[in-house]
Amino acid sequence: MNTVITIGRQFGSAGREIGEMVAEYFGIKCYDKELLTRAAQESGFCEEMIQNHDERPTNSFLYNLVMDTYSFGYNASSFVDMPISHKVFLAQFDTIKKIAEEGPCVIVGRCADYALAERKNVVNLFIYADEQAKIKRIMERYSLSESKAKDMIIKKDKQRQSYYNYYSSKKWGRADSYDLCINSTVLGEEGTVKLITQYIEDFEKKK
Repeated sequence: MNTVITIGRQFGSAGREIGEMVAEYFGIKCYDKELLTRAAQESGFCEEMIQNHDERPTNSFLYNLVMDTYSFGYNASSFVDMPISHKVFLAQFDTIKKIAEEGPCVIVGRCADYALAERKNVVNLFIYADEQAKIKRIMERYSLSESKAKDMIIKKDKQRQSYYNYYSSKKWGRADSYDLCINSTVLGEEGTVKLITQYIEDFEKKK
């Protein structure tokens, strides 16, 4: 097993849980919030700051500057002037690359597919689900009413979409941005995990 698996996911689709189950199946690590802790340790930012900017979009004309400095190696002066949200993004970006260097793993969210676009041993997945299934899951998880759960789903997905579309050159949730998109409602969590593990095992054989 030598594959890095990235998982984009709709809020309430069980994408994180599915990622953890896939990691457990292969006996590899799953990074979700753990990635933030590590990015904080390695970048010197406090973890709270990284969490505050986690998968949140930013509307800033400095975006192009960041991408330029990232492409050409950012120098000290441009890094100093950069908005904190960009610094946090770059810290996560670097951490994702380091984690992938260390061996096979599952990375949930945070534009990991984009960060690892140059690598050949990566499979990019997107997990989505039927609206009612997502609402039910979020109602149960956070003890919310149906309308509050629905609002939370819309808000979270909007954030993730803006963040992904802003920092990557692809479109969040669109089939051509990923290798495989799965509706977790159809097969349930275990069935979805089975489908993914089969896909990864076949991908490994092809290499």
